[in-house]
Amino acid sequence: MSQPGRADEGLGAPRIPRLWPFKSVYYGWAIVGAAFVVGFGQVPVFGPVIGVFIKPIEEELGWSRATIALGFTLGSMTGSVTTFLIGRFLDRHGARVIIVIAGIVITLALLGMSFMQASWQFWILFGLGRGSALAGIQVGTSIAVANWFIRKRGRAMGIRGIGQRSGQALVPLLILSVMAVADWRTAFLVLSGLAALTIVLPAALVLRRWPEDLGLLPDGAAPDEPQESAAGHRRGVRQSSGGEVSWTLAEARKTRAFWMIVLFMTTDRFAMGSINLHMVANFQDQGLPAAVAVGVLSLFAATAALTVVPWGFLLERIHVRYGALIMLAMLVLAMFILLVADNIVLALAFGLLFGLATGASTVVEPLLLPDYFGRRSVGAMRGFAAPLRVASPIGPVFAGWLYDTTGSYAIAFSVFAAIFAMLFVAMLLATPPRKPEEVTEAGELSRGETG
Repeated sequence: MSQPGRADEGLGAPRIPRLWPFKSVYYGWAIVGAAFVVGFGQVPVFGPVIGVFIKPIEEELGWSRATIALGFTLGSMTGSVTTFLIGRFLDRHGARVIIVIAGIVITLALLGMSFMQASWQFWILFGLGRGSALAGIQVGTSIAVANWFIRKRGRAMGIRGIGQRSGQALVPLLILSVMAVADWRTAFLVLSGLAALTIVLPAALVLRRWPEDLGLLPDGAAPDEPQESAAGHRRGVRQSSGGEVSWTLAEARKTRAFWMIVLFMTTDRFAMGSINLHMVANFQDQGLPAAVAVGVLSLFAATAALTVVPWGFLLERIHVRYGALIMLAMLVLAMFILLVADNIVLALAFGLLFGLATGASTVVEPLLLPDYFGRRSVGAMRGFAAPLRVASPIGPVFAGWLYDTTGSYAIAFSVFAAIFAMLFVAMLLATPPRKPEEVTEAGELSRGETG
């Protein structure tokens, strides 16, 4: 019986790491498992979780919401700059070292936040932690999973996404439990230990760069098994092993689809990151108890966690562009609900719909570039797009400033609804590009296929 995922003779015999006990199971699923755990561990520096701290910090230190949101923004900007610097490194050397370093930085940043007294300390610490999560972990794990899967990339990305979304559902409840018996500073100490265990260790022990490095093929394919590209799978087009069509950055930049995807990736976070950060405080402002507001957050995150894998399977059957369009339509509707959500029924309705859209986003965004342009240059493409995301992190501060000025999030949420509508139009225009002659990774020609 042949080893699942074994490559041809040119790659040599499979070299499975000793720590992986399931020798008959493709090692790519170990990569997915590590990405799942790492994704769970990074959530303390994401909006839904840090949003639980807004009220306690506001009450003890007297900071405005714009002040708190500035740390969020600085972290997002740090992530964009770092992604630009490490994009090509991830393509060439893999994500293992980058994610380990990111985990150490996040651990130390959370530890430092348990002792902070001044706003500049929060800006530096949270900025470093969030920047490390966005560049090192979000980008790193998406590239790691994309490198190991082609046909099964959707479900693999979905499983990876469950880690982050389940963390966003469960960690706020952990924080509330800690703050019930201690305070928010103790909660940051607990989160620091959680990050060390769930990010640094799995990344160091499990992650590897390419399946070919271990004598394997993407998706666990056997040497003589025809393999489909992600796009070809949906059209019934068969290609040889390792045969996904890959574009270079220079080639992709000549297509309209690439720029529409860049617009999507650089703008959707402006709105979604802001909603994540201000969600709990908004519902508390509307008169809902803190436990209910956090419950809506957990409902949204749990819904996202439960739906990412179904979204992944769906996006193996339909083009990722259609997934993006469905997601954006749901986000527009969710924003209209959020604008009038002043009771628990509407708040729960928002949580469910926003959770469904977020579950889609968890799979759609990391699939866009590899599904359109192949897996070989995703790091370079994301690095190229990173500086263009400079305006995106301003969203949380923009929303916080509007709240501090007007006493309401209504204007901010209306702007976000308009952004989602604009991106819907952009993805309508992002038709998959076509190469006159597409060269597969295996070096074979595939004439007239859609990339």
